[in-house]
Amino acid sequence: MPPDSVILDTGLDSGLATQAACAARARLDALWSRGTAFLGSRMAILGGAMSWVSERSLVAAISNAGAFGVIACGSMGPALLEAEIAATQALTSAPFGVNLITMHPQLDELVQVCIRAGVSHVVLAGGVPPGPAVRAVKDSGAKLICFAPALVLAKRLVKSGADALVIEGSEAGGHIGPVSLTVLAQEILPHIRDVPVFVAGGLGRGEAILAYLEMGAAGAQLGTRFAASMESIAHANFKRAFIRANARDALPSVQLDPRFPVIPVRGLVNEGTQRFLAAQAEALRAFQSGELTREAAQLQIEHFWAGALRRAVIDGDVDGGSVMAGQSVGMVTSEQPVAMVIEELVSQATAAIAARA
Repeated sequence: MPPDSVILDTGLDSGLATQAACAARARLDALWSRGTAFLGSRMAILGGAMSWVSERSLVAAISNAGAFGVIACGSMGPALLEAEIAATQALTSAPFGVNLITMHPQLDELVQVCIRAGVSHVVLAGGVPPGPAVRAVKDSGAKLICFAPALVLAKRLVKSGADALVIEGSEAGGHIGPVSLTVLAQEILPHIRDVPVFVAGGLGRGEAILAYLEMGAAGAQLGTRFAASMESIAHANFKRAFIRANARDALPSVQLDPRFPVIPVRGLVNEGTQRFLAAQAEALRAFQSGELTREAAQLQIEHFWAGALRRAVIDGDVDGGSVMAGQSVGMVTSEQPVAMVIEELVSQATAAIAARA
């Protein structure tokens, strides 16, 4: 074959590959178009709201990279949240949201902080959102996002005014429910069509996101992969723990006795995990011997992890602190820039689409 023909063939192959890549990206954009339209971002990927981690630096980096960052208000008071929103707005002109815990004693004031700051999306998490908070968000014109752990609650939330839902499986890090994302998606996605539904829990690759988009999801929420990113303020020890860990290392907290309920929290097993079991056993012994009332024993158990997440994230105490992580932690292999994480997810999804073609 003449040399010029070889050059022509190579150019043709390159052109076909480019066309296939463009077609695959167009398909992905079509699949999550409802999510991107709702969020106002180029990609329908939300950053999970992680206390002590999802602050201005990480949130702005996620939004600047074309996804959608979310501030974790956690236990912040109104003044601190106001400052955090302003600092984030100084770092990005792209849209981002704020996650508020429904059990926060100053919830109504926090909602007003978001409204005054012009926050476009408010996430109410941690329980069924109270009516006054829902009405305040809706009346302001902001979009309301709620978490739905079951189909019956998903329908109730949509009826009460939720503009979008997140369904988070037990594979996620931090506080979790009892049902996996695989089951929740099958239960909820075919039946909720009135609002966009975003999936979360154990997601670490683009092919998995693609699969849920094809089931009807509008987008996906990821936390664990972003927690170990370069823009995350988490301590180097915290990130190294993620990089070393396997999926089997991220386990939910264990409850020794049903009389003393323990809120399930998924994190990396460490010395603190073992001490928590011992603390439960000691509280149970003290209750049975009459040294403590049931209420006092319960309080003793609940106080064990006080400040433990901050100790792990900020101080780097990954032995005694609470290293909250989802099962996707096994897919964290290095400390990457946020933009690279997002680009990798998109590339994996488009490659899977192109392979089918």
